[in-house]
Amino acid sequence: MSALTKAKGFKKSRTGTYLSIGTTAFGALSVIKQARRARTDNDTLQLIDAVVSAVAIATGVAILLRELKRLGDDDVLLG
Repeated sequence: MSALTKAKGFKKSRTGTYLSIGTTAFGALSVIKQARRARTDNDTLQLIDAVVSAVAIATGVAILLRELKRLGDDDVLLG
């Protein structure tokens, strides 16, 4: 198995999914900072952008959690 094939398979693995959830959640920190700055500056447009970004992050995490659950369902040793 080549290194490229292993790297492509990592994204669909349990570890890769946990890593994706972590990096997505880490992105939430910048959105929180953006929202706080927008509220301080009374910038409605920046606040709307932060809210939309937060919704996108929440959706991404939900999709990753669904993928993680699906990976868990496929594991014969767990069931």
